[in-house]
Amino acid sequence: MQLRELGWNSFFEEQWLSKERTGMTPARIVEEQRQAFRVISDAGEHSAEITGHLRHSAADRSALPAVGDWVSVHIPSGEPKALIHEVLPRRSRLSRKVAGDRLDEQIIVANVDTVMVVTSLNGDLNPRRIERYMAAVWDSGAQPVLLLSKSDLCSDPLSQASRIARIAPGAGVHVVCALTGEGLAELSPYFVTGSTVVLVGSSGVGKSTLINRLLQSDVQITRSVRQGDDRGRHATTYRRLFPLPGGGVLIDTPGIRELQLWEGDGLDDTFSEIQQLALRCKFTDCRHQTEPGCAILRAIEENELDAERLENYYKLQRELTHLEIRRDPAAQSERKKLWRKRAMAYRRQNKGL
Repeated sequence: MQLRELGWNSFFEEQWLSKERTGMTPARIVEEQRQAFRVISDAGEHSAEITGHLRHSAADRSALPAVGDWVSVHIPSGEPKALIHEVLPRRSRLSRKVAGDRLDEQIIVANVDTVMVVTSLNGDLNPRRIERYMAAVWDSGAQPVLLLSKSDLCSDPLSQASRIARIAPGAGVHVVCALTGEGLAELSPYFVTGSTVVLVGSSGVGKSTLINRLLQSDVQITRSVRQGDDRGRHATTYRRLFPLPGGGVLIDTPGIRELQLWEGDGLDDTFSEIQQLALRCKFTDCRHQTEPGCAILRAIEENELDAERLENYYKLQRELTHLEIRRDPAAQSERKKLWRKRAMAYRRQNKGL
């Protein structure tokens, strides 16, 4: 394949020409399995590994290659593996905080134009989870699209789509069924030569079946959901980029069990109507709790805003605030000082009781 068909464009060309790279060739990461990579370049597809210099010079985990990255590689003559020397600057990146207590960013995919969040129209449909995904996608710099899959399992998919569209402002919403092909023709504008699309979502929502249908080939293993709760089981275990028959490339990802946000800018796009309502409050410092003239509380009373959506907005804000404090030692120190002052004041107040 030519590099342009894989997504190479003027942005990456400019980065490549910005400095001398003798003996190197541009390539795209198409597969990652436990820091073992496969790349595609003008010379074809090769397995690849990171050089020791790149590994040790990386400031953190996010500076290492991810599927979708464009990299500078050296392909030694007669050697089975290419050597990855550098990761080119990214146009977009979909990331999350790694699971657990570690403060690291994990790049899920890089340099994608469209992120298709797949959720099934069965018992596992979760509006709050969709809002979390939308916030992460808006942060990525890519365009979010919501795919409501398994429409054959829903008695009124169009009504559900209309309801879900209200919590995904600015995102395209499509009802699809990989088994019957319903709605797949509407996705063709996203798959054009040079474009990169990624499918993300929980296990069991039908990503692998969609991949097989779009690629017109059974390249991905599929599994049924668990009986009783409609929750999925992992079919895809690693990220992989596939060229599409009609143009563009598609990335499949393993089901995501936990999506902790890494940045917070996407909240404004995800909850844009709450931002607009807040501007109409009587007081500029309104906390939207009991204040008179609160436009947000009035919207809830008049059923213009879902109270659970507002609570999820606050929940994500608290999560990001906590993360920011942990990432910022100075802010964390100030918070500890504040709590110490409050504890001392409490002890003084209750001394002798």
